[in-house]
Amino acid sequence: MRKLLLFIDLMSSWVGKAFGWLILVLMLGTSYEVFARYLFNAPTSWAFDISYITYGALFLMAGAYTLARNGHVRGDVIYRLWPARVQAGVDLFLYIVFFFPAVLAFMWAGWGFARMSWMFKELSIFSPAGIPVFPLKALIPVTGAFLVLQGVAEVVRCILCIRLGHWPHRLHDVEEMETAILEQQRARAMAAGDKT
Repeated sequence: MRKLLLFIDLMSSWVGKAFGWLILVLMLGTSYEVFARYLFNAPTSWAFDISYITYGALFLMAGAYTLARNGHVRGDVIYRLWPARVQAGVDLFLYIVFFFPAVLAFMWAGWGFARMSWMFKELSIFSPAGIPVFPLKALIPVTGAFLVLQGVAEVVRCILCIRLGHWPHRLHDVEEMETAILEQQRARAMAAGDKT
């Protein structure tokens, strides 16, 4: 079961990191627009479209990755003080009552938007360049599918935590700077303690 959880985490991670490269496209497009507009007085007709399409795709497809890393915003002032089993019970309740219904509604509505957009080969209305928008709208139900899959993994994680009393291992690839600094200080303190 744990291998399946880590596989789902890995898949969410791969998708999130693959779409993360869009940040370079966003940066290059925006930089080019700034230079063209202010240095050459020749603004582009496509920069705004490229910026919201790339950012939108990045934002959508990073959701499952963030969920896999337990990185979504949470008011954990009280939550972190609870025992792991209580945390898992609350999380399980919230996934069943709020998360899955919201994501399924997102997929349902998103499917309709994506279908209509593909049927009409929808183009951007914000510029005369006519940038296609339908690929971005097609990502809405795809995002929902990845969120549901990762949500199932999180529910299984909650059930395992309730049974075992501790959270099962999850993949980690990015740490906050404060966490890294605290870990370094713990290691130094342990090394200093061993020398005395």
